[in-house]
Amino acid sequence: MSPIPTDRKIFKLVIRVVDSDIDELNHVNNVVYLRWVQDVSNAHWNHAASYELKSVCKWVVLRHEIDYHSPALPGDGIDLLTWIERPEGPRQNRRVSIRRSNDERVLASACTSWCLLDPKTGRPKRVSTEICSALGLKN
Repeated sequence: MSPIPTDRKIFKLVIRVVDSDIDELNHVNNVVYLRWVQDVSNAHWNHAASYELKSVCKWVVLRHEIDYHSPALPGDGIDLLTWIERPEGPRQNRRVSIRRSNDERVLASACTSWCLLDPKTGRPKRVSTEICSALGLKN
């Protein structure tokens, strides 16, 4: 489980478990956690990046890793916290911490590897300091 860093901005999205998230074991289905990882990642990008930046950058997922720690249950409020790590060329890892709102218990943690693409060519391109700065990573 990756601790929340203090040297960068953390983006937070608050959601609530809905009936369709629940499986036959009466807790949130594992696939829903993946959707939440995608949702908070997209919300962070859409919140932080300018129109100009979004027009010259597209992201594609290379890999998802999710560790499940405790179940989310019907009606739970959920805090989705996300931050980025330092890029390596066109690749950048994003961390997500999924927590129950009322007690801050970590329910799941994720690391997703993303690749930045040039939308015109579809080819990978280096993640710039402008992108890192927009997403809250300090130099």
